[in-house]
Amino acid sequence: MKERYYVVREDILPEAIVKTMYVKQLLAAGDVKTVHEAVEQVGLSRSAFYKYKDGIHPLNQLDRDRIVTISIDLEHRSGILSKVLALVADYGGNVLTIHQSIPLQGRANVVISVETSWLTEELGQLLSALQNAAGVIRVSMVGQG
Repeated sequence: MKERYYVVREDILPEAIVKTMYVKQLLAAGDVKTVHEAVEQVGLSRSAFYKYKDGIHPLNQLDRDRIVTISIDLEHRSGILSKVLALVADYGGNVLTIHQSIPLQGRANVVISVETSWLTEELGQLLSALQNAAGVIRVSMVGQG
């Protein structure tokens, strides 16, 4: 059977489902260390949490939960890659992998995989900021999953 999704206002959801979302938020934020701590804090049974945890997600997470692969040509100068990685972090991106070629003719290619679930701006704005960064020659998105 094909999964179907609905957008539902929080106030009409059963209390256990809403509390499950709060538990997931506490865990994701690092406010608690264990499921046991989280369910006790919100007043939910562990069995209810495990029953619903894979079925409820914030709408923005479903829309933005993805990984992109970005190819960047950089000038071969000290500190440029560091600045690029800091810029990705400033936008809320989480760098998962980095592959850098040996510099040839004053430029090096770097391919990074970035988790974009928590970007503070649109992906296009991050790509533009990267393109405009000092020492960056070219930026292109080569994959998205």
